[in-house]
Amino acid sequence: MKETGSHNHSKMLGNIPLFSDLLPEEKSRLNQIITEKYFKKNSIILMEDESKSFMYIIFSGKIKVIRITADGKEQILVIRKRGDFFGEMTLLDGKSQPATVVAMEDAAVGLISKVDFEQYFMKDTNVLKHIITMLCERLRDSWVMLRVLGMPDAETRVRAVLAHISSVYGVKDVRGIIIPFKLTHKEIADFAALARETVSRLLTRLSQSGEIEIIGRKNIILTSSFLNPK
Repeated sequence: MKETGSHNHSKMLGNIPLFSDLLPEEKSRLNQIITEKYFKKNSIILMEDESKSFMYIIFSGKIKVIRITADGKEQILVIRKRGDFFGEMTLLDGKSQPATVVAMEDAAVGLISKVDFEQYFMKDTNVLKHIITMLCERLRDSWVMLRVLGMPDAETRVRAVLAHISSVYGVKDVRGIIIPFKLTHKEIADFAALARETVSRLLTRLSQSGEIEIIGRKNIILTSSFLNPK
C-alpha cells in the first residue's frame, strides 16, 4: 500500500450522487481533506471487524467485498468499481466493518475521516438524503445475494448473478448489455457459491446457445436471448 496526498478528483467526486449537490467551495474542501492510497491487486484494504472510521472512495481499479464461509471458502458479497464508495456505515454508527474488502486489481482509493465527514457534510440535508437512498440500495443488494444463495440449482444462480451485476453496472449496446469490467469464472463462482469448474461449464453452454458473448479481456455481453428468454 502506498499513501500520498490528495490529487484533484473534483470531476469524479462531483459525479457521485452523495456529493453532487455540494456548493463549489464545499467540493473544493472535499478534495482537500481526502487522503489517497494505492493498493496492489489482491491486497486487503479493510479486514472484517476492523474499524478505521473512514469512508473509502474508489478513484481507479476494482474492489470486492467478501466474507469467508464456515468451510473456509471466499464468498463475494459485492463488487465496487471507479466512482463507488464503501465504509459509510462506520461513519454513521461507529461500528466495525462486517466484511473484508480486497483489491481485485491495482486500485487508488480516497479516504475521508469520520471527523471530517461529520464536521463538513453531516449537516447537509442533501447529503443525508443521498445517504438514506444509498443505504436502501445496499440493502436491496443484500436481499438479491440472499435470494441467489437460496436458489436450488447452479445454472439459476449463475444467471441471477449475471443479471444482477448487469442491472447495477451494465451498459446498453446494440448486442445487449455489456458488463463493463473483467469478470473471471472464479469471481462469478465466488459470487454464486459454486465451484469454478461448474461456472466455466455453464458459461460455455450459455455462450454456445448465444445467450452471452465473451469479448476482449473477459468482458461479458448478455444478449437479447438471455435478457428476454422465451
